[in-house]
Amino acid sequence: MTETHIFSNGMRLVCCPSATDVVYCGICVDAGTRHEQPGEEGIAHFVEHLSFKGTERRRSWHIINRMEAVGGDLNAFTGKDATFYHCSVLRDHFARALDLLLDIVLHSTYPQHEMDKEVEVVCDEIESYNDTPSELIFDEFENIIFRNTPLGHSILGEAKLLRQLKSDDVRRFTQRLYRPERMVLFVMGNVPPQRIIRLTEGFFRKYPLAPTSALTTGQSSSRQVLSDALQPTAPRFFEVRKQTNQAHVMMGCEAFGSSDPRSLALRLLNNMLGGPGMNSRFNLALRERCGLVYTVESNYTAYTDTGLWTVYFGCDPHDVERCRRLVMKELRRLTDAPLSAAQLAAAKRQFIGQIGLSYDSFESVAIGMARRYLHHGTTITPEQRYEQIEALTSELLHQVAQALFLPEKLTTLVYR
Repeated sequence: MTETHIFSNGMRLVCCPSATDVVYCGICVDAGTRHEQPGEEGIAHFVEHLSFKGTERRRSWHIINRMEAVGGDLNAFTGKDATFYHCSVLRDHFARALDLLLDIVLHSTYPQHEMDKEVEVVCDEIESYNDTPSELIFDEFENIIFRNTPLGHSILGEAKLLRQLKSDDVRRFTQRLYRPERMVLFVMGNVPPQRIIRLTEGFFRKYPLAPTSALTTGQSSSRQVLSDALQPTAPRFFEVRKQTNQAHVMMGCEAFGSSDPRSLALRLLNNMLGGPGMNSRFNLALRERCGLVYTVESNYTAYTDTGLWTVYFGCDPHDVERCRRLVMKELRRLTDAPLSAAQLAAAKRQFIGQIGLSYDSFESVAIGMARRYLHHGTTITPEQRYEQIEALTSELLHQVAQALFLPEKLTTLVYR
């Protein structure tokens, strides 16, 4: 059973028991790309890197070695709506992991000499990404859909801007957003909740935070501001010359946020169309029957107030239009008529089975639990999720398909 707690400084805890001797823990921060102000593009991801480069108590080498010395795994990643710092470690070393996580998230110093080195690492990451069109197209498409909003720029940022950042810039960003009340500590493992609370409160007493500065007071949630700023995107066609041997194609549109009651119906439809199963409709139509692609997939990314639904495939440049027609044919099957009872039951059975298997990945479950609690203040059990899926109707799925999958609603981006 999941348990929660709120510490006196506002940080929240969500924890869940598991039978394994491995503990999966971390801190998620309500600070992602969409929280960056003009001129800060890329800083959220840069802060993630710099958090491993020194604290008031540790140098970068001590941070690197702290978990490696006991066989643990320490990592982090940045998204559009949050940044996650997470660790997997044997239960005997949980206190060590918790102390380190709290230290790097709350007490990093961002020394300039480390920034000067790490910025080149991030710039190399940017260039590596730019050399991979099958990944770059996802970012560029999202930038098109969410143009003129903070969701409409790359997580990595631009090398020129990053090279201009100084320690004071990073500190201003973290003073504004890296506050305990914007954080969730998450733990999944065989650790009593009272021990987690005791250890965490002991850390806060021993290493108190500086008072909240005037810069951070009165800050409204950028999510509330952005939800009003997002505007519907008219469908458009874009073609970019990349001089690649293979054409890369993305089709899609703005979709529902995770708070929308239709989001689960879209997840089920997305799983049918281009999910991980080899029997997905797009895979059968483009690969198995016609041999036109090696990869075809659809994806649904849900933020709290909006979302993005996309189809991606790579093919021979001469086959782009044929593949697009096949995609639209599969979408028409869903917009023209509701699913039959047998089709719906089969789709639900497969989706529930996939979700059940995913719960065997404890790290992913822990991160998903934290993300939901950070943004929605709730948790959900597998059984509750299964009940929600079983309650979906053909009529609702048909309404969702007609809301998103009609030709006039879809924007297309082609690299070739």
